[in-house]
Amino acid sequence: MTHLLYGERIGKQGKLRLGCSAVLFDEKHAKVLLTRRSDNGMWCLPGGMIEAGESVAEGCEREVCEETGLRVRVTRLTGVYSDPHHVTVYPDGNQAHVVVLNFEVELLSGEPGLSNETTGVEWFPVGEAVEMDLFHGHAEHVRDTLAGQDTAFIR
Repeated sequence: MTHLLYGERIGKQGKLRLGCSAVLFDEKHAKVLLTRRSDNGMWCLPGGMIEAGESVAEGCEREVCEETGLRVRVTRLTGVYSDPHHVTVYPDGNQAHVVVLNFEVELLSGEPGLSNETTGVEWFPVGEAVEMDLFHGHAEHVRDTLAGQDTAFIR
């Protein structure tokens, strides 16, 4: 089960990895798409690790498609998150200090569906989503996206 450990500068114990998360709103910006992780059952934004040889936009778009079946396009960077006081622990025991780039995306095509990484894909009212205990602080990512700043939050 993937989980987080917290502690003073514990991030230095993990391998540095680059990840992404994607905020996809419905047409009225009233709902946001969340996925339920198959490894720990927590709700989160679609996303994952950027792979070598792809741009961050390509990686984000690929991750959303793999997890939800939806084709999206990155429209803007809304936040960069690099909390040095936590590490992500994966089922195989590997630990990572993940720097996450959060993007707002727009829907191009497709219908939401499940994958081997997800047990749920649902539209949640934005007000509910920002109050949920989402994996890896994703509620903050949604709030930052809603702020509509021209520049990305650096956290």
